[in-house]
Amino acid sequence: MDTPLELFIFIDALGWHIAQQHRFLEDLMPYRQPVTMQFGYSCTALPTILSGKKPVEHGHLSFFYLDPENSPFKIFRVLKYLLKPASFWDRGRVRHFLSQLIRAIYGYTGYFQLYAVPFDRLPYFNYCEKKNIFGPEGLAPVPNLFDLLLRSGLQFHISDWRLPEAQNFALAGDAAAREDMNFIFLYASSLDALLHQHVSDEKIIQQKLDFFEFNIRKIMQVAKSHHSRCRVTVISDHGMTPLRGIFDAKARIAATPLIFGKDYTACFDATMTRFWFHRPGVEEQIRQAMAEAPGHWLNEDEKRRYGIDFPDHKYGDAIHLLAPGWQISPSDMGLKALNGMHGYTPDDELSNACLLSDNPLDDCPVQEVADLFTLMKKRIQDMRLDALENITL
Repeated sequence: MDTPLELFIFIDALGWHIAQQHRFLEDLMPYRQPVTMQFGYSCTALPTILSGKKPVEHGHLSFFYLDPENSPFKIFRVLKYLLKPASFWDRGRVRHFLSQLIRAIYGYTGYFQLYAVPFDRLPYFNYCEKKNIFGPEGLAPVPNLFDLLLRSGLQFHISDWRLPEAQNFALAGDAAAREDMNFIFLYASSLDALLHQHVSDEKIIQQKLDFFEFNIRKIMQVAKSHHSRCRVTVISDHGMTPLRGIFDAKARIAATPLIFGKDYTACFDATMTRFWFHRPGVEEQIRQAMAEAPGHWLNEDEKRRYGIDFPDHKYGDAIHLLAPGWQISPSDMGLKALNGMHGYTPDDELSNACLLSDNPLDDCPVQEVADLFTLMKKRIQDMRLDALENITL
């Protein structure tokens, strides 16, 4: 009962706008603020939150990056002729099964999906999240939250992202009941998928938030009955922006005489297109083809500010970002646009993440999601110092 507990609850896609609009946990967590998202997607934000580093340091921006020499997808140079018809192999469930098969064959422990990347283009790419980013050395050589907690000597629990969400809440509750437990990081991901489909359905959103609130209150009650002090903090990675329009970037580029893999290579993500140019004059033709796209090309200053200025242009020589609400459709992430999407400019208000707490947050200023790791690190260090001071000689 003398052991204090820090409980951090990560809710994917719980944006500031939704948290405030639905007054989520307002009575329990009066200390609340918006947090600027990391440019990119969840596969960018999560490594940033778990390490405090920018993408250029932890190496994660989008799942796929140009690397034909080391591509784990070389077998698709042959399989592309066998995986027909496309109407069958492009189905979501079939792609998911194939992804799980490849993940098992290679022994990948991270989140792995082929999404809708055309089979004939897969051999040009490598995949960044092969390891479990929540586990030991998951972002090596950059240390992550697990590494920090392991070195601290504190008792901790980090959710297994592969388990069902209800089970993770139950396991976090069991961990909170342990009187020697110091730190819990609870991971909840279901809101993201729900908002992609129902971003404008207030009733469905409220039902999901009620589920979270019920379970969080339950864990808080358990934690406070087994610990001398318990601080609870809810964090997120980004918000969600409703669909405003679609842009068929693939068709625009296909209409040029340029040849994929010879003149250029490209990844058509949901909100941005990343290009590599392989011969002089190609960039000008690509930019002309994208001239009517609602958005802009990232300049070098933006890349530096967002921490995506990779010296080797690992994730693209040039990146075109759509305006908030617009989606590339079809894209390499999906054949159809979703009702809600994230991955726009961090300046988009609907993209803001959130930080909610039952205790003041003045011990560590937080402005952007990278600062959430700094907050967790400070709390861990403070608990470590408290533990040392309480050692009886």
